[in-house]
Amino acid sequence: MDRGVIGDPPILPRMPENAEVSPKASREAIDGGAMLIDVREKSEYNELHIPGSVLIPLGELPARLAEVPADRDVYVHCRMGGRSGRAVDYLRAFGRTNSFNVTGGIEAWQAAGLPVER
Repeated sequence: MDRGVIGDPPILPRMPENAEVSPKASREAIDGGAMLIDVREKSEYNELHIPGSVLIPLGELPARLAEVPADRDVYVHCRMGGRSGRAVDYLRAFGRTNSFNVTGGIEAWQAAGLPVER
């Protein structure tokens, strides 16, 4: 791909090849200071959630984009990974290029023996 004259910034930022991250790798990143966003609905969050996660339901994400930092890694989860995958696509399109989908969502997180709260 031609990016112009050497030294010119690329037209678009280079996206990481893989936006999917395992629950255990996500946990390590979160322990290191990354943000964890839960894009499920409030009723789902109240039933079971990951400690320290921030609830921003998928439908509210556009209105709450300013709450998502652009200067640090962000990990997003839902129940199984579908909604969070759409959320990551949205976040990346709007400048949050360090956004990653927690593969398998909270179900995989729990199956990996990672902590949840009821």
